Amino acid sequence: MEVIHPRCAGLDVHKKTVVACTITPSPQGGWHKETQTFTTMTGELLKLSDWLLARECTHVAMESTGEYWKPVFNILEASFEVMLVNAQHIKAVPGRKTDVKDSQWIAELLQHGLLRPSFIPPIAQRDLRDLTRHRTNFVRERVNLVNRIQKVLEGANIKLASVVSDVMGVSGRAILDAIVAGQTDSAVMAELAKGRLRSKREELIQALEGRVRPHQRFILAELLCQLDNLDETIARNDIGNSTLL
Repeated sequence: MEVIHPRCAGLDVHKKTVVACTITPSPQGGWHKETQTFTTMTGELLKLSDWLLARECTHVAMESTGEYWKPVFNILEASFEVMLVNAQHIKAVPGRKTDVKDSQWIAELLQHGLLRPSFIPPIAQRDLRDLTRHRTNFVRERVNLVNRIQKVLEGANIKLASVVSDVMGVSGRAILDAIVAGQTDSAVMAELAKGRLRSKREELIQALEGRVRPHQRFILAELLCQLDNLDETIARNDIGNSTLL
């Protein structure tokens, strides 16, 4: 079997530890294997990098286990050719023995060119994905908050959503703020409508004839406060997308 990478390492990555096995040429001939365990703290990962460099490793392989591979990859990618491998592919390769440590097995597969690397985007693309993923999570949280606001309104017999397509639009928000402030006159609140919604004032008056109790005003105020904070976060995230990358 042809040797592809004469100086390589396999990493078995866990949440708190990384087990590394290096395979390097032995002065006496053959191959020398050495195993060392490191924690996943940044300082220890830098020691792992130094340990691999001291053994003149050029290629490193590890399983793509959850999110645990990312801190390790971030440290090693500048100094080594790092191969991220699908865990199922490693397990599917014939000949694996139960008494062989994962790190040694990965190193042996890498040495003989039996690993198929997963695609890892360039760092700028990974950063953009990270920002986009967080923004998506913030937007989901916002949707959940709006749904909770709708439930509070329904519980208070306020049928605003039946008339207003966007409860959190300019008109809807003005009406919500009035409810939080203690306004109970539906005709007064209907006058807060803007644009084309003003043609639906009679419907709004009927929809705003509710029974809002003090605790519901309190809940509504808190939900709106959280919503404002999320809107600010999403706006900052959008600025980050354009300035950080």
